[in-house]
Amino acid sequence: MTSATNPLLQPSTLPYQLPDYAAIRPEHYLPALRDGFAQQRAELQRITMARSMPTFENTMVPLERSGELLDRVSHAFYTVSSADATPEIQAIDEELAPLMSAHQDAILLDAALYWRVSQLHEQRDALPLDPEQRRLVERWHREMTLAGAALGEDAKTRLSELNQRLSTLSTTFEKNLLADTNELAVVFDEEKLLDGLSSGELSAAARAAADRGLDGSWVLTLPLFTGHPALAALTDRESRRRVMAASRARGSRGGEHDNRRILTEITALRAERAGLLGYPTHAAAVTADATAGTPEAVEHMLRALAEPAARNAAAERAALQQLIDETEAQPFPLEGHDWAFYTERLRTAAYDIDTAALRAWFEAERVLRDGVFAAAGRLYGLTFAERPDLAAYHPDARVFEVFEEDGSALGLYVLDLYTRESKRGGAWMNPIVSQSALRGTLPVVANNLNVAKPADGEPTLLTLDEVNTLFHEFGHALHGLFSDVTFPHFSGTNVFRDFVEFPSQVNEMWMLWPEVLDSYARHHETDEPLPAALVERLRATGTFNQGFETSEYLAAAWLDQALHALPAGGSIDDVAAFEAAALADIGLDDPVVPTRYSSAYFAHVFSGGYSAGYYSYIWSEVLDADTVEWFRENGGLARENGERFRRRLLAVGGSKDPLESYRDFRGRDADIAPLLKRRGLDR
Repeated sequence: MTSATNPLLQPSTLPYQLPDYAAIRPEHYLPALRDGFAQQRAELQRITMARSMPTFENTMVPLERSGELLDRVSHAFYTVSSADATPEIQAIDEELAPLMSAHQDAILLDAALYWRVSQLHEQRDALPLDPEQRRLVERWHREMTLAGAALGEDAKTRLSELNQRLSTLSTTFEKNLLADTNELAVVFDEEKLLDGLSSGELSAAARAAADRGLDGSWVLTLPLFTGHPALAALTDRESRRRVMAASRARGSRGGEHDNRRILTEITALRAERAGLLGYPTHAAAVTADATAGTPEAVEHMLRALAEPAARNAAAERAALQQLIDETEAQPFPLEGHDWAFYTERLRTAAYDIDTAALRAWFEAERVLRDGVFAAAGRLYGLTFAERPDLAAYHPDARVFEVFEEDGSALGLYVLDLYTRESKRGGAWMNPIVSQSALRGTLPVVANNLNVAKPADGEPTLLTLDEVNTLFHEFGHALHGLFSDVTFPHFSGTNVFRDFVEFPSQVNEMWMLWPEVLDSYARHHETDEPLPAALVERLRATGTFNQGFETSEYLAAAWLDQALHALPAGGSIDDVAAFEAAALADIGLDDPVVPTRYSSAYFAHVFSGGYSAGYYSYIWSEVLDADTVEWFRENGGLARENGERFRRRLLAVGGSKDPLESYRDFRGRDADIAPLLKRRGLDR
């Protein structure tokens, strides 16, 4: 296949080098990727075969320039493989996984390249390097060392075998989870069984059924996490039980999509790899190159938070049981599938808030334009113009051009809002084109959510959680859009895993900021604003149900740590028993408060980039909560505040140590007190 017939083999002629998805076919990806592998190998060989002694200009600069074709094609492909994984795309993904792993190892384990980088690393104090150049030398040396570049050849061979097998297993895990999630979507043949859902939710369930050829039925598709938004509204207890049971069964019910064997092999191989690299566990290897530093630091934080979280959850449980005992004609013991439903009844009684009814004020287009985009305009001076002339990778994905306050171009933003069977669960941001002054590229970033799509002509009404998710993911998008670095190694969200959630969590604050909320929270039929008294009650619920929410998250974070605390040679014989023992160890083994993710559907750690790193969300939240306090103390949604946050934190990407960047912004290290107060753990 030549460049004339494969649109991926030449830079895109579209604005910002957006891939020409209208011309790209599945059969174009593998040939272009193979060419990308070969091209980068040749580029690296020219570096290592040079007879001159290493300099920054003859080693680091061509190293950062290398792989442009591969980066371009792989970004285009992985965007599609996560958001529109058709059978053809899945087959390519499975074939590609070991090839990509082998190629990455060929770079990171290259002895000649490591020697050149090491020479520069040893001389870095004497070389005329600016701060970003020095950081580049240090990071390449650190990453190659951690990857095993200093190992002997036999160990490197085994390491590459492990990496390739792990890449294949991770791809299989994701494929199994997607298939099982689709198979376990809950079908209802009678509308009365969905009593409590709004007309919009019923419409989405009917559309999901029709898409499966089940006209006259209703289908509730499953989100990535254990719970389900519908559990808060379904009045029929058996319907709630069915939904929760389906969610918890994913990947662990036997058959071809069972993930238990996959995940046990993954954990064992990760432990073996860590041993080869000189670490006692995979968790130790991961945290060694993170702000946490050690698994012990992570454990200290999780244990410190688990006890008050479990205590608060127990009090919440007692209140819910009392509500059941007082209001149900035939009281019953509270179970996991009941928690959300009775929590909403308790919230309504205590605060006069019906979260299901709030959806009428959260029409998706208005949330996007008058909420998310408007906040970015006020804070950073950005404007957004939809580009219907630019085709993304799926008809549901929309493209927006982003402009600076002075009208200059910043990049492209792609929003893919709706769920579909070919899209993996959850919500995420990914770069399609990464910013780099060296390569002359501006950013193109995508946000994916999994909102149920209503029938044609009906509005998309978001839940409060979905509004929060949109603000959160847009925070990641801003991190990518604001990238202002020379080297692609540092672009956008290429920061430590336990720091990457910080900017996105900060962006959540604007969801309930008065002038932002008043702009977008308008009734979709009457245009009436969300009543002021209701807004105050909503803000007053900040610590409501936080015992449950903190406990379910901490349980998953602890489970991730336990799974990756295995030493080399260790194994998991019984996944369910292992989980039970781990949760009992930290005191979060309450069956009514299930872990947010169980191992068999824990995509973050088995098919995503969060292995031994799911703690990152609450680790980053320490910085986030402290930053929110800074904004409140300094005038909130003001341009000068946005500029400070942008320039000192978002724009630098990975070109500075993240905690140094934080101190540059805040003037000190973060204080944990605002986090404890936010989650009601300070009492």
